[in-house]
Amino acid sequence: MVTSVLNYGRSGVHDWVVQRFSALILAAYTAVMVVWLAVNGGDLTFAQWQGFMGQTWVRIFSLLTILALTGHAWIGLWTVATDYIKNGAVRVAFLGAVAISLFVYVVWGISILWGF
Repeated sequence: MVTSVLNYGRSGVHDWVVQRFSALILAAYTAVMVVWLAVNGGDLTFAQWQGFMGQTWVRIFSLLTILALTGHAWIGLWTVATDYIKNGAVRVAFLGAVAISLFVYVVWGISILWGF
């Protein structure tokens, strides 16, 4: 069995479950947004959008979606990097840049959603 330094003890089943669960969350969020925009999109004002996005359940759902997108992206890019980037130093640099970017996106999303 080959173990990777960047694996951190994860298994393929764990990655598969996280990818599928995060995909379900992303699909549900997309469906909610599409339905809401279809119902309110014709005469959509900033006040309506702000009212909708200001609801606690939408903020929590949006935060969950940001976290799901982060997990989905990390596993996908980790898989691609370990499959196609053979040079270890380049792979570590790439995955480090991905990790920093995803962290920044999560912090940025939290600050937008919760006004920090």
